[in-house]
Amino acid sequence: MRQLIIILSIIFFSVQNAEAQTRSNPLPGNSEKILKFYPNPATSIITFDFIKDYKIGYLLQVFNFLGKPVYESPNVATKTSVNLSDFTRGVYIYQLRDHSGKILESGKFQVSK
Repeated sequence: MRQLIIILSIIFFSVQNAEAQTRSNPLPGNSEKILKFYPNPATSIITFDFIKDYKIGYLLQVFNFLGKPVYESPNVATKTSVNLSDFTRGVYIYQLRDHSGKILESGKFQVSK
């Protein structure tokens, strides 16, 4: 049973990772990123900075490798720092959404403690 859970977790992570990679670039025809984030890997805090096209009403979401939401910031500021003290070590996926819920940018970062 434990091996089945491990295998399913690996498969799920692989699918999530593939989705994140296909959406890690901004919309087609627009090769510039909207956000930059640092440091990566992060230990205690990660900062998201808008480098272009900031609009009020954007939503920043962070998911763990199982796809569970672990952080959400509606009406994200131009510079947002996320405290990682409650995050465990691993890979996380972020999504930036507009007011209609459309994903504008997605990517991944690592937490190492």
